Amino acid sequence: MLLANPRLQYQAYPTELAALMNSEQERLNRQYWAAWDDMAVMPTPVYDLPDVAQDLGIARFSVKDESVRSPLGSFKALGAPIALLRHVLRLHPEWEVAQVLAGRYRAQLQAHTVISATDGNHGRALAAAAQALGCRCVIVLHAHVSAEREAAIAAYGAEIVRIVGNYDDSVLEAARLAQAHGWQVISDTSYDGYEAVPRDVMQGYATIAAEVLAEQNAQPYTHVLLQGGVGGLAAGVLAYWWERCGEERPQFIVVEPEQADCLWQSALQGQASMAQGSVDSIMAGLACGAASPLAWRFLAASVDYFMTVSDAEAIAAMRQLARGSERDMPLLAGESGVAGLAALNQLAANRAQMQAMGLDAQARVLMINSEGATAPSVYAEVVGERAESVLARQQQWLQEHSR
Repeated sequence: MLLANPRLQYQAYPTELAALMNSEQERLNRQYWAAWDDMAVMPTPVYDLPDVAQDLGIARFSVKDESVRSPLGSFKALGAPIALLRHVLRLHPEWEVAQVLAGRYRAQLQAHTVISATDGNHGRALAAAAQALGCRCVIVLHAHVSAEREAAIAAYGAEIVRIVGNYDDSVLEAARLAQAHGWQVISDTSYDGYEAVPRDVMQGYATIAAEVLAEQNAQPYTHVLLQGGVGGLAAGVLAYWWERCGEERPQFIVVEPEQADCLWQSALQGQASMAQGSVDSIMAGLACGAASPLAWRFLAASVDYFMTVSDAEAIAAMRQLARGSERDMPLLAGESGVAGLAALNQLAANRAQMQAMGLDAQARVLMINSEGATAPSVYAEVVGERAESVLARQQQWLQEHSR
């Protein structure tokens, strides 16, 4: 389903938003990454898929592949670690950044506990960063998080708390435990009185946009598809693009599961709102019931369209990218990673609608593949092929096309 944003405005990046997130802070984040050996992240590639573009009737379809951002396998590697680092520096402004990154304050930090709710990837990134710096980490998981994702988080030394309910219930439980024990929440979801850390998480995601713009050629993207969830990824990427390009920015299309449509509902109601569905989705990273009020401040007037897609459409897109073609390299994309392609495939059934959105023969479209096979057994079950097999075919494709 498609919703044109009724409050859309094309304007310069507002000063009040620039005071919260800006390109200077993104530049500083990249300096931190360059010095942080334990949590090193590499710039991710952008791949063009000409056969997908041809089938969709557009000029160019590109995928920014966050599955290879780090061993963590998702874009979340850019968020929680930077937010944790900035939190530590706020607590101890006298500490030298290089010494913190080298783990020299582990003894002082071992009594400091950080906590977060997660559907998987955020918790894994926070656990890895806490282990690197020397903090204690507690992760709250709801009933629908698989044992496989739990094991991936626990592998980084995090203590796991299991609850009944969904993601939003786990957010409430993390906040309750933090209040009761004096722990620090490191979350990408904001709420009353809690914005500094989610802002830092979103600022971390801006690096995705910074890398794209640094490599973009003379023909910039006309449309960018972004995952929904609570809105953190979309806000971080969009804000950087908006600041750099102003009114010349591309169109932004935010995509979320049809049963976890909190941003769609926010657009309808004009404020950060709750989803109207069951929330549970195979797109686990996007199965969020409540929009982040802080993220919504960035999205409210800047997103051109909001879309919802079904689990079946996401699975079809996973298989499509894994399969590849003569001109399109096979790609490993997880359940949440394919939201953008699932949306385009849905739109392709209505060519008049695509034309009205400018998705025509001149359109140059970018999608963010936000994760790889972060739950390998789920990936193998829905795609019908193991992640290792897809990667092997990818290497074969590369060898054949390098001749």
